[in-house]
Amino acid sequence: MAAHNPAILNGTQVVATHGQWAQRCQHLAAKFQVAGLQPGDRVALFMRNHVRYLEVLFGAWWAGLAVVPINAKLHVREAQWIIDNAQARWAFVTSDITSDTGENLTGVERVIDVDSAEADALWQLPASPLATPITERRADDLAWLFYTSGTTGRPKGVMITHRNLMTMGLAYFTDVDAVAPLDCIAYAAPMSHGAGIYAIPHLMAGARHMVPPSGGFEPAELFALGQQLGPLSLFAAPTIVKRLVDHAEADGLSVQACGRSFKTVVYGGAPMYAADIQRALRVMGPRFVQIYGQGESPMVGTALSRQHLQDTAHPRHLARLATVGVAQTPVRIRVTDAQGQDLPLGDVGEVLIQGDSVMAGYWRNPEATASAIQNGWLFTGDMGCLDADGFLTLKDRSKDLIISGGSNIYPREIEEVLLHAPGVAEVAVVGAPDAEWGEVVVAFVVPQAGHTLDTAALDALCLQEIARFKRPKRYEVVSSLPKNNYGKVLKTELRQRLV
Repeated sequence: MAAHNPAILNGTQVVATHGQWAQRCQHLAAKFQVAGLQPGDRVALFMRNHVRYLEVLFGAWWAGLAVVPINAKLHVREAQWIIDNAQARWAFVTSDITSDTGENLTGVERVIDVDSAEADALWQLPASPLATPITERRADDLAWLFYTSGTTGRPKGVMITHRNLMTMGLAYFTDVDAVAPLDCIAYAAPMSHGAGIYAIPHLMAGARHMVPPSGGFEPAELFALGQQLGPLSLFAAPTIVKRLVDHAEADGLSVQACGRSFKTVVYGGAPMYAADIQRALRVMGPRFVQIYGQGESPMVGTALSRQHLQDTAHPRHLARLATVGVAQTPVRIRVTDAQGQDLPLGDVGEVLIQGDSVMAGYWRNPEATASAIQNGWLFTGDMGCLDADGFLTLKDRSKDLIISGGSNIYPREIEEVLLHAPGVAEVAVVGAPDAEWGEVVVAFVVPQAGHTLDTAALDALCLQEIARFKRPKRYEVVSSLPKNNYGKVLKTELRQRLV
């Protein structure tokens, strides 16, 4: 990459060239070392999307430190627990995430607001910057300490190594997308998660990195920025993809117009229903790639490529749209029973992943590590099945499986059917406790604007498409579904409504 090429942008404004980015990382690394931070020490990033996120991230790695990315939507007390558990020495923050409560982080040597005069002084380059060599680290040293969402208790710290991140970066090129110099990745999804580590392959390729001025996801803003900067690439949850498609449709944009704003939209992190991706392809064209992974194997598991999505002539094309694709190059995928024995093709079991993307383990939690990684295989907790061509179809998280009258029922199968009903915008299916059957199926359905749903018609559709025992016993019409910050439907919350 050329040092003078633009690297970091705030909207259309160039904040740093690649040469300046490297110089600032080198300078920050020197500051960390002078302050006494040692290789392996943790630095927390409790920040909304911000152009300085990238400089702190790579500056910390330059100094041999490990970063602890924290979801900016968390309460300060939740972030404090993570910082304490990670034993972080410094924390970088954006002040807006603490202003609502007035609470401050404690237990670290320095808390630096990246928009403050203190940060400006830290970033200020001297007339003769120190030549700080990159601190050498081993491939299996900790690089990224990512905390799970903690829906069933305290979050666990996932230990991601430099080997894991290098594997992820290279897998992007082999299995997700080619990246050219001067391509532009947009950070609309939280940089504390997958969107942030996609900085690695784009830095490898010398591409540009753009944080939207809104700091988040605004469809109109992203369409406009793509027109100004050239087609954007981004990572997005399926709910975000839906909002992009809604905007394009509402504005009457052609496939060609969408192509002038977006090069590649990588989606994952939650189920993408076949009906939704068909609509996205119809409205915006062939610029989508699906990936399946999890925090414990970041962004690496399977991929449903642009070519797979476009291959409408394939006799199993529609079936493939409902899958998450085939194993990415660096990993192997298995589907097993509860004893870890491989299941026949088509049978549903737990999805296992093995490869150089799989975490080193959980931070300070050997019991959880021993449960999750057995004989080198990561037990994901996701349920799915493989076909003869290696395509993986996810059913649900094991905790979302409904057992009614001794029969296993996978909510996604019912959700796919109901999404084809006229007037249905969103669906989530959960199990409700039942004295006779153990659990019964309940569907929460969100109508499209201006539509009134006929639950009898929904029931008739289910009877037509799936076995009678799978059909919902109740339909709850609601205005919206509860979601977390990444667009995942909170089925735990829906189940609580039914207790």
